[in-house]
Amino acid sequence: MKTAGPNRNASSIELSARSSLLHGSTPPQTPSVQANEHFFGRPSQRDAPQQTAGTPIDPKSLLRSDADVPDWGRQAIFNQPKSRAGPLPSGSILDFAKVHDELEKKRLDTRRKQSKRTSPPSCSSRAGSRDRSYEGKTWDVVPAVQGNGGLTNAVRAAVDAAEIEVSWIGTLGFPTDSLSDTLKEDLHDKLLTDYDSQVAYVGDKDFDGHYTHYCKVILWPILHYQVPDHPKSKAYAEHSWEFYRNVNQAFADKVVDSYKRGDAIWIHDYHLLLVPAMVRQKLPDAQIGFFLHTAFPSSEVFRCLATREDLLRGMLGANLIAFQTEEYANHFLQTCSRLLTVETVAEGVQLDDHFVNVTSEPIGINLEIIEQERKASDVQDWVQIIQERYKDKHIIVARDKLDNVRGVRQKLLAYELFLNTHPEWREKVVLIQVATSTSEQSELLTTVSDICTRIDSVHSTLAHQPLVFLKQDIGYSQYMALLSCADVLMITALRDGMNLTAHEFAYCQDGEATSGKKKHGPLILSEFTGSASVLGHGALLINPWDYRQQAETIHRALEMDAEEKSNRWHRLHSLVTRHTGGHWAQQLCKTLTRVTQEHQQRASSAVPRLSVTKLAEKYKDADKRVFILDYEGTLAPHRTSTGIPLTSPQRVLDAINELMADSKNIIYVMSGRRPEELQTTFRTMPTLGLIAENGCFVREYGDQKSEWQEFVDFEKTTKWQADVRSILKYYEDRLEGSYIEERRASLLFRYEKCEDQENATRFAGESADQINSACKSQHIHAVPITKALLIEQIDFSKKTAATHILDRLRDRAVSKGARISDFLLVAGDDREDEVVFHWANELAKTETIRDVFTVSVGKRNTEAQATLTQGSTGLLTALQKLGRISTEGAPMDYFNKARRESVLQ
Repeated sequence: MKTAGPNRNASSIELSARSSLLHGSTPPQTPSVQANEHFFGRPSQRDAPQQTAGTPIDPKSLLRSDADVPDWGRQAIFNQPKSRAGPLPSGSILDFAKVHDELEKKRLDTRRKQSKRTSPPSCSSRAGSRDRSYEGKTWDVVPAVQGNGGLTNAVRAAVDAAEIEVSWIGTLGFPTDSLSDTLKEDLHDKLLTDYDSQVAYVGDKDFDGHYTHYCKVILWPILHYQVPDHPKSKAYAEHSWEFYRNVNQAFADKVVDSYKRGDAIWIHDYHLLLVPAMVRQKLPDAQIGFFLHTAFPSSEVFRCLATREDLLRGMLGANLIAFQTEEYANHFLQTCSRLLTVETVAEGVQLDDHFVNVTSEPIGINLEIIEQERKASDVQDWVQIIQERYKDKHIIVARDKLDNVRGVRQKLLAYELFLNTHPEWREKVVLIQVATSTSEQSELLTTVSDICTRIDSVHSTLAHQPLVFLKQDIGYSQYMALLSCADVLMITALRDGMNLTAHEFAYCQDGEATSGKKKHGPLILSEFTGSASVLGHGALLINPWDYRQQAETIHRALEMDAEEKSNRWHRLHSLVTRHTGGHWAQQLCKTLTRVTQEHQQRASSAVPRLSVTKLAEKYKDADKRVFILDYEGTLAPHRTSTGIPLTSPQRVLDAINELMADSKNIIYVMSGRRPEELQTTFRTMPTLGLIAENGCFVREYGDQKSEWQEFVDFEKTTKWQADVRSILKYYEDRLEGSYIEERRASLLFRYEKCEDQENATRFAGESADQINSACKSQHIHAVPITKALLIEQIDFSKKTAATHILDRLRDRAVSKGARISDFLLVAGDDREDEVVFHWANELAKTETIRDVFTVSVGKRNTEAQATLTQGSTGLLTALQKLGRISTEGAPMDYFNKARRESVLQ
């Protein structure tokens, strides 16, 4: 999060940054909470937000680790404006079509009326729609007690450790259409001055449509592998996308307005997937990072979204895209390859004009704040109450939001099965399930209530209840006390980006709060959470769909011996204390800084033009020179101006002949073509060094009788080509005009002759995804190129061929006690040449070769140190100039003889 600016270090964008207005009443209690009020009573004063104007706010009130926020505009704690967004649209597609027609008719009527007006409406008439009840009243800003506390705490830890400055951009978290412009300005000034936060004001209708309709009904389920397939989601799909885009644009505009050169912009979570590209459009040189806190599904699930390509391209506006786990990062790369038909590698996505890095970095907790919090007196009071209330009982703790993703139903069914199969534990164990409510899951609540009733009716006695189900969140002090007193924590999410409750539990289980009475409790954790990839086998991993496995894991956790508990806990504690929130924030910022610098260096605008004068000077000074030159697109264009396929331009042959006539020069031409084709093209130059099929074959320079050296294993190659051919054949049969071009060590699926290019591109993306998934173990990969799909071997490239050439030259030089070379020129034009550029640049850094020139022909982003934007013409001109340097001062008959011998051979 560091930037070059002395006072302004970062802009972090988070949708759930919230504030609250005015005073309010105590929230109502649910029946389940009232029934257990002797234990889970009203929130303590310390848990409730401080509402007195002018009173300092306890920053630890944002400790909640929920990645999702309460329902927008429905908070009961504060006296806040009500939404003016209007009622939700009908869940029927037919009704939605009617509503759409009516809206269009209303728009036309409105335009007609406006055209007839002679003057605009007065300011007083517009202001009349404002709610004046908030004007002139006392108000205060209070941090929200729910939201993405993991993000807040992690950034706070990084700020405390590195002494950097962070500016937040977010919404207020409640409807604002009712507020006057003056009050909005006052709020903005207050937040900016006291909290270094800026407000992105959005209309009630836009925000309600964005959050309630698109994010929660469509986007959230998809990201968690639950494809919404009901009329409500279909009716919302079209209009809610507009709301989603409007809110993203409002955030992007706010970022652009507040941006200062040197800022690092971090955009967080699925609410703002379009913002990176929107900001990039206005700030092309900005340093932009994006982190997705939720899961990211496989391409088969994500492709169900109607707006899939827009969302992906929105994310790809960032320099760095980060996920909680490597699995989610791989899913994203696979989805980009399949849906956008772009090249993806382990490090990221290669687009036409730039590279986007993709990484994974799991978030953690803020240890310092949790340590302070759990030592507070009210936490100690709750620890004592819990220990007395459940004396001699084994406590299983669970805290989840009551939705279809958290696996509460599956957990309760597994617990019921455990009680049925292990009756000896009925009187000894209690499951305390805290279920934060949601207004959209009435069917799930009915199902869960039935399970709770069944457990209670079968297993409860006058003296003991094995299940305490709380459809109400609890205060943070109670939550910390529960984690400290628990014998087992149970997390059964069907899918979760991370789950910091697991981390907090591991940290609180050192026994300090309970004087050693309760410590080292086992963690039962769903294998489908991001935390499972971090905590590994320190936890008891379960499949939440396997009820019997869950039940047996509960039994195993309760009967686990002290030694195993200790060993597992120490493993968990070590991981949690290493992967902290502060570490997460600092690592992401370091990575963003590094990749941004790499992108800036590789950008075509940042790569200087090749200085032919300097090249010529170094050429003159060198006693041994090596040239490695790409053919198609570099020495010669792929096709002539009239569209005729590439043949053998005489100018290329003349330029190479002139260089070969100098005994100090060693020239290799590299190509993706087959050895036979390349040999035919340069048949008049039998001593020219050749690299065929992008490094799979090499013909040594200087030996007229030199045979092709093959690096591939043809037995393995024949096998994978047969497998890939069967896949490509499926698409070839369904795509008229496509064909498979076979090479000795690679395959090409070409579709430049297809009339339906859109369908062809989609098929190419699907086939690339299928090949990369099915044939990964065979060390091949499919790469989309211009109107074709290249399937090649991973183990061999132009870099491996260049390394082989250099090793041979080194062996010869060592035997003669001489240098390998004083001069190296590498020229290329596409992605396959980038590995050679990187290899050559490393030789320059290590001073293996004195003068190294890497030249990219064209305008693409590149690792080359210089560029020639005029294409192959510019390169040939430079090579001819070097050839003329060799002829100066040397007998003409020498060169004429050498050229004549070369032609005769």
